[in-house]
Amino acid sequence: VQLQASGGGLVQPGGSLRLSCAASGFTFSRYWMYWVRQSPGKQHELVAAISSGGSPNYVDSVKGRFTISRDNAKNTVYLQMNSLKSEDTSVYHCAAGRSYGSGPVVYDYWGQGTLVTVSS
Repeated sequence: VQLQASGGGLVQPGGSLRLSCAASGFTFSRYWMYWVRQSPGKQHELVAAISSGGSPNYVDSVKGRFTISRDNAKNTVYLQMNSLKSEDTSVYHCAAGRSYGSGPVVYDYWGQGTLVTVSS
């Protein structure tokens, strides 16, 4: 199983980035996909989730700014991040699991992260 995230980088406050995560080794279309961020000294935060059918969910702090989407034909999940703030600076990981909203999320698969730095 591989989850390969890409698209991170340095961006100014108010700017945009698009993260991608290419998945392989499991039946992508059957899984929830998540974007989870983790900063040094902080717990990881699930910022966006998308069901196998494409229904998105967001943490309040990114609603209206981030958009999660998926292409099941390409086994890829995306995170479009607009109006970025300094507090969005973090390592962003993609992950796969089987549920959302009915208790703690269990990550069946977890990928390496891509660093997003929002700074002027």
